[in-house]
Amino acid sequence: MAATGEPPVAKVIELIGSSPTGWEDAAANAVKEAAKTVRNIRHVYLKECTAKVEGDRIVEYRANVNVTFVVERES
Repeated sequence: MAATGEPPVAKVIELIGSSPTGWEDAAANAVKEAAKTVRNIRHVYLKECTAKVEGDRIVEYRANVNVTFVVERES
């Protein structure tokens, strides 16, 4: 984390999560996967929701999200 007195610096990455059950799960899956390699996640912004359709039904929900995290600094 930032040293005392220094303002934090944040970074934003864009991800697309997917789920067979819904857009909320798709967004949650994107955050869950990001958390495996990214620390200090603070926010997620849902930019867009899309879906894959086969025949007459939705088979995959997709959530395009921006994930914001605080950049760690050396003390």
